Amino acid sequence: MTGPDGAIPVARRTLLVTGCSSGIGHHAAHGLGQRGWRVLATCRKREDCERLRAEGLESFPLDLADPTSIEAGFGRAMERTGGRLDALFNNGAYAMPGAVEDVPVEAMRAIFETNFFGWHDLTRRALRVMRGQAQGGRVVFNSSVLGFTGLRLRAPYVSTKFALEGYADVLRLELMDSPIRVILLEPGPVTSRIRQNAREHYERWIDRDSPVWGAFYRDTLEPRLYDDSGTKDRFELGPEATTAKLIHALESSAPRDRYYVTTPTYMAAYLKRLLPGRLMDRLLMQG
Repeated sequence: MTGPDGAIPVARRTLLVTGCSSGIGHHAAHGLGQRGWRVLATCRKREDCERLRAEGLESFPLDLADPTSIEAGFGRAMERTGGRLDALFNNGAYAMPGAVEDVPVEAMRAIFETNFFGWHDLTRRALRVMRGQAQGGRVVFNSSVLGFTGLRLRAPYVSTKFALEGYADVLRLELMDSPIRVILLEPGPVTSRIRQNAREHYERWIDRDSPVWGAFYRDTLEPRLYDDSGTKDRFELGPEATTAKLIHALESSAPRDRYYVTTPTYMAAYLKRLLPGRLMDRLLMQG
C-alpha cells in the first residue's frame, strides 16, 4: 500500500534518481523499480512528480538549480527511508546550444548550477549517509560522450560534463578505501527530450542574429533543434541501453569505473587514443 503522495513503507535497497520527468531518468526509475529497488524518482516540476506518482513511482520535487529544494528533497528522501540510501543516480541536466562567443557569463553560470553544482551538493549529502552505513553505497554520474569529446556549439554542456568527469575521478580516489563506489555512465545519442528541453535556454540566452554565427544558427542549428518529426540520429539507442548499464553499475559485485553507451562513445574513446589532435578535430567538425 502506498501513501497519498506515493510513499512506500517498505525496507529494501534504496535509489535516489534526479531528472526523472523523461528520457534516461524516467526509464531508469521504472526499470530499477521493476527489479525490486525502492526508487525515489525526483523531478524539477511538481506536475511531473504528480504524473510519475500516477505511473506508480514514488516521486517528489528536487530542483538541482535551487539549494533550498535540494536540501528539502534530500531531507524528504531520508525521512521516507529512515535515513538509508544505497545508491544515488545523478542524472538531471540540460543542454544549451550556442557558440562560445555568444554565451553570456550568466548563462554559463546557470547551466553549471544545475549540471554540476547541484550534483555536488546532492553528492555531499549522500556521502554523509553512505559513510555511516556498513554496506557503503554507490554514486553513479550520468556523464556523456561529450564528457571527454568536444563538439562545436555545445560548449556549455560539454564544459559541465568535462568538469564532472574530473570530479568523479578525484572522488573515486578519495573513496578508494571506503565501501562507496563512484561510477560514470557515458552515453552517446540516446532517445530523450534533451533537444526539446534545450530550446528554452537557447531562446533565453542566445542571440540568433549574432553577426558571426546568426546564419549558421538559422540555416543549420535551428532546423535540427526544432525538428519534431521523431527522426532518430544515426546510432541512436533507446534509454533502455543506459538503464542496462546502470543496472550493472548498481548490482554488480565488481562494477566498472566507466560504462560506455552507444557506438559513438566507443568510437570516440578509441579515436581519441589513436589519432593526433588535428586529425581528430577534423573528424569532429563533421559532427
